[in-house]
Amino acid sequence: MAKKPTPKRANLKNKRILLTNDDGINAPGMKVLQRIARELSDDVWVVAPETEHSGAGHSLTLTAPLRLRKISSRKFAVQGTPTDCVMMALNQVMADKRPDLLLSGVNRGANMGEDVTYSGTIAAAMEGTLVGVPSIALSQSFANRRVMHWATAEKHSADIVRRLVAIGWSKDVLMNVNFPDVLPGDVQGIEICRQGRRDITALNIEERIDARERPYYWIGFRPQHGSPAENTDLSATEAGRIAITPLHMDLTENKALKQLKAAF
Repeated sequence: MAKKPTPKRANLKNKRILLTNDDGINAPGMKVLQRIARELSDDVWVVAPETEHSGAGHSLTLTAPLRLRKISSRKFAVQGTPTDCVMMALNQVMADKRPDLLLSGVNRGANMGEDVTYSGTIAAAMEGTLVGVPSIALSQSFANRRVMHWATAEKHSADIVRRLVAIGWSKDVLMNVNFPDVLPGDVQGIEICRQGRRDITALNIEERIDARERPYYWIGFRPQHGSPAENTDLSATEAGRIAITPLHMDLTENKALKQLKAAF
């Protein structure tokens, strides 16, 4: 049997890397991401939201001013969305020299299936992609909110990033990486897979009553296991594998496009 070639790994030591997220600049996942990035490069910058913006999607702030807080020479907090953060980083904080790579995460919770349409983590990588910066989103799955296997993302991320950068990808694609809810040593490999679709809903809308006896609501999602299709991000992580999915910025559905052209 022919031996598999040794995977190529990019040397990023002298590359400029921008870090951001949607969980906020003080989130545990950002601390993990900073440790990952420092394994890769000596030129690491952080521009992240001042507070959590989970579920913000690709929104940006147009009706209020953006406040930029300098924490250190290469670390800044923005009172805005993940998209705002990338815009501020590229056009203000790092205007003199753009980053060579953008890493978004490590998100507290997976960003798979239809989650990618809500995710601020994915949106930050989208914004980087739109302006020509190769971008990777990183997320850590969990089933129990009290047990987060951050060490899994931390152990495997640097090598995955080096391998992805060595391979390269087209300018209108971002890489979405999801780590399974297992201990670092229990990871069952890497699967290159497509975006899945959940077969059950985990949406939870909870009604409460405030002090003036008026109802209000909390919207949230609860981790649930379904029966995802094979070769999807959902099935890969359920099997204990790291899921890597290339996401395309062009949302055009070509089959429907041809049908409509023929009809009209």
